[in-house]
Amino acid sequence: MVKVILPELGEGITKAIVSYWYFQKDQAVKQGEDLVELTTDKATFNLPAPASGKLSDILAVEGQSVNVAEVLATIEEG
Repeated sequence: MVKVILPELGEGITKAIVSYWYFQKDQAVKQGEDLVELTTDKATFNLPAPASGKLSDILAVEGQSVNVAEVLATIEEG
């Protein structure tokens, strides 16, 4: 199980808002594909899938504010 974690976003940025999930739970994803769109006070960016497999859980819903290092989702490799 691979955790999708909100990475460090830059100096002084401690959280982001989940704007859009490109995949739904149980869909297959490939490493490097855009997985989720996130928005901060300064920018909007896409977070790629850290591994290939099935998106097994989405823990942060669209519109939710998440902190750096927080788990957004999990991917079941394979």
